[in-house]
Amino acid sequence: MALPPAAGAATWRCCGHLLTRPFSQATRRGARPGGEELGRLPLDDLGSVPRPAGGLELLFGLSPCLLALRAARRRVARLLIQAGRSGLEGQRAELLRAAEARTIPVLRPRRRELDVLCRHQVHQGVCMEVSPLRPRPWAEAEAEAEKARPGDDPQQLWLVLEGLQDPRNLGAVLRSAYFLGVDKVITSRRNSCPLTPVVSKASAGAMEVMDVFSTDDLAGFLQARARQGWLVAGTVGCPGPEITPSSKIPITHCLEFLWDRPTLLVLGNEGSGLSREVQASCQLLLTILPGRQLPPGLESLNVSVAAGILLHSICSQRKGFPVEGRREQLPQDPQDPSAASEAASVAQHPGPSSGSQEKRQDGG
Repeated sequence: MALPPAAGAATWRCCGHLLTRPFSQATRRGARPGGEELGRLPLDDLGSVPRPAGGLELLFGLSPCLLALRAARRRVARLLIQAGRSGLEGQRAELLRAAEARTIPVLRPRRRELDVLCRHQVHQGVCMEVSPLRPRPWAEAEAEAEKARPGDDPQQLWLVLEGLQDPRNLGAVLRSAYFLGVDKVITSRRNSCPLTPVVSKASAGAMEVMDVFSTDDLAGFLQARARQGWLVAGTVGCPGPEITPSSKIPITHCLEFLWDRPTLLVLGNEGSGLSREVQASCQLLLTILPGRQLPPGLESLNVSVAAGILLHSICSQRKGFPVEGRREQLPQDPQDPSAASEAASVAQHPGPSSGSQEKRQDGG
């Protein structure tokens, strides 16, 4: 097997001799890393190479690998880029340049060898051997969080996850949370999925840059934040014969929820939802109402889908969120009579969002 070349050098064989030339010399002549230089990296035979050892794991996928390099939270042992006929462009070329800057060894295995290493996951031709990424203990960040009182920013939103076990669900939730502007994510240490490469891939790399914390006492954490003025909003399936509304904890449709103070949104396990102890720590329960009568077995949504709906219904109330005025900004053809009639119809019938906002302002 060929020795892994350093990312800062191009290596190839000529007349039985191993030749090496730094990328920097080619760069001074205008060559782009990932083009001609990538073609000179040897085709590495990884058939006999075992999976990462020494506490390392295999991160796969273009976005997870690139964001992991940018965030620099992990130790990177080596980068593996699939061999191909053409050079690398865009993010793949950026990935190679980032590895070169950090002197990370770069290997160029064949597709079938990457498939075996990744256990046939969708790797997009890019993998990295990296140290694991774990949630930060909440105790380490608690002192810093104490400095930020609820009154400093009334529209803080933290996402709390109890017992999510499917890595793809967790990854999809993290992706939505990062996209919509959630400030922090807190998970229960027990019975929760760890931050694995599958989670990172499902999150499109959001896991690599998101602030994720964990705690052993989720109920105690929620109660402590409630005493400091935070609203603890749990989640529950749509009320029905199997779900009896609690007389102590009100259930509110997510579209009727008014976000007027720092809030903790709490999501439960995929099957059992919130535990009794955690639900008892909530001051409010949010639900998503269905659009039709549902047969047994379809009364709830996938947790990652529900998270996206709930987070959007809350975050769309944030000042500056790009929703209001979207219709007015769209260009219209002045010669199109339908555009004028549509504008008139909208003016006469403002729609449910405007009505609900008026209801909130009236205190209804």
